[in-house]
Amino acid sequence: MPTQLSGSAPCPSCGTPIRWAVTAANRRQAVNADPDPAGNVAVYADGTGRLRVRVLTTERPTLEHAEWQAMPHAATCTRPKTRRTPPAPRERTGTRPASWRWTR
Repeated sequence: MPTQLSGSAPCPSCGTPIRWAVTAANRRQAVNADPDPAGNVAVYADGTGRLRVRVLTTERPTLEHAEWQAMPHAATCTRPKTRRTPPAPRERTGTRPASWRWTR
């Protein structure tokens, strides 16, 4: 059960406790620290103690062995960080010089 798993930390945006897990593609994913029966991911600790996460799919819809069901934190964060919009492109002024080459 998740009580033996440690390592929860507060979310930098909203402050709720989260745990960091690693996906099959070796990407980090934040999951809520508490189990959630409405969640769509299964979390488990591998042999080294690292939290691993997999999505519950139609091929594997149930929990297996020591997995517990959780919700990805990105789905429940009350204050998600928004990505900065890129600045508007500058208006070009003048002409660009031609490429420089040696002439003989």
